[in-house]
Amino acid sequence: MFDSRLRPIIDPPLNKLAAALHAGGVRANMVTGIGFGFAVLSFVCLIFQSYNAAIVLIVLSRLMDGLDGPLARQSQATDIGGYFDIVADFIFYSGVVFFFALGRPDHALAAAFLIFSFMGTGTSFLAYAIIAAKRGVVSEHQGKKSFYYLSGITEGAETIATLVLICLLPDWFSQIAIFYGILCWLTTLGRVRAAMEDFS
Repeated sequence: MFDSRLRPIIDPPLNKLAAALHAGGVRANMVTGIGFGFAVLSFVCLIFQSYNAAIVLIVLSRLMDGLDGPLARQSQATDIGGYFDIVADFIFYSGVVFFFALGRPDHALAAAFLIFSFMGTGTSFLAYAIIAAKRGVVSEHQGKKSFYYLSGITEGAETIATLVLICLLPDWFSQIAIFYGILCWLTTLGRVRAAMEDFS
């Protein structure tokens, strides 16, 4: 919901940083890998309920995720780079929830519901992108991407904010997870409706 509004704010500094990294020989896949490494470290922190450290690692992971795209475009974006990026993203999102629950099993049911909800948003997002690519449909309203980026109520910015929030308020995890899971299903329904209108 907020991703397209944030792009004009975050893209210029990310592009400048990406240009500097490119000049220093850093490549996009390296940044994707580093970001995923930060994600894995955040999982470990969540198991041990080290939530402040987890927040720092989550933010660093998402900073790397924001950098790898602009960095790839400094040279030539590749399909495999886009593939690794989206795989790492989805493992990250569900991983934070899963490993939080591993550290706090009393919240496991709500965590399962949120991961279930992520399946709705993830599949409706990727399935639309596949068919859009098949039909040659393109859009850059979310910035230049490796695939068609269909918007919704729950996008990257909202999900990151929610993951940080559960680390700030771990005792409220279940309430936050259920509320956000419902928003995810509203997003899924909206995307299914868009697919029916656009592809029928």
